[in-house]
Amino acid sequence: MSYFSSHFTTLGHEFWGLLVGGIANGIIYAMVAIGYTMVYGVLRLINFAHSEIFMSGAFASFFLMKVLVGNSTPNAFESVVYLIVGILAGGIVGAVMAVGLERVAYRPLRRRHAPKLAYLISAIGASYFIYNFVGKEFGRINLSIDSPFINNTVFTIFGAAVQTYYIVIFVVGLIMLVSLERLVATSKLGRGIRAVAQDAETASLMGVNIDRTIAVTFMLGGFLGGVAGFLYSIPIGVVYTMGFTPALKAFSAAVLGGIGNLRGAVLGGLLLGIVESFSVAFVNGAYIDVVAFAVLVLVLMFRPTGILGERLGRSA
Repeated sequence: MSYFSSHFTTLGHEFWGLLVGGIANGIIYAMVAIGYTMVYGVLRLINFAHSEIFMSGAFASFFLMKVLVGNSTPNAFESVVYLIVGILAGGIVGAVMAVGLERVAYRPLRRRHAPKLAYLISAIGASYFIYNFVGKEFGRINLSIDSPFINNTVFTIFGAAVQTYYIVIFVVGLIMLVSLERLVATSKLGRGIRAVAQDAETASLMGVNIDRTIAVTFMLGGFLGGVAGFLYSIPIGVVYTMGFTPALKAFSAAVLGGIGNLRGAVLGGLLLGIVESFSVAFVNGAYIDVVAFAVLVLVLMFRPTGILGERLGRSA
């Protein structure tokens, strides 16, 4: 049997399991990518500290879950309550961190009309500060607890086990992504965000509060990033370095789908997660990241703006 024949056979046996895992990872990438694409849409800059927002949300929910769960085994009702509390903790801390980052690292530069390079340096500095602060305060080792949301199969799809963890990601991710898309597309707040993304000066003349709109944009992206951090940490725990790789892939997903486009961020996240998952059937696990970024490069070679590349202000 040839190399490709054997691997296609493996793919056929594991197709549904790889698909479920890929979609779950893709939803997490999409939730983080939303933060990148929204900030880029309104400020035309990449928030390189978004990885630490993701990590901060994970740490906040982890410590709260540790207090609530401890060594006990919660029943079904308690598990749902803990899940909601963990989501809120991760999201709120992520939102607070994002708004604080905007106030400290970006707003002073914006008011002084600083060059874009200054924003980049400020973002990198803020990222390293949070990264090292968390490592110093909470230790540089992996912290984990026995989560009630994993290791139990709810049902199977053609033999592929679908665990509670995957269902949690699907349900939470779908609610978050659809709610945000509807908020931006139909609400007054969303119209303000899209107006600032399209033309901030004209939006200001029309009565839109630019500072408040930008702060809300950071808050929404930070909330989703913090929730994504909680979901990502459920099976593996938390460590201060955990934000780098997922956030880098989420940024790649945002670029793949079209930076500045909400639906593009979701599409890019799902595609990246699925491609990454199915690559396991063909290459060594150590090369999964290589495959994911190779796909990004190939797409951008033929479509530099990404699959749905357009600005947030024109994406509704």
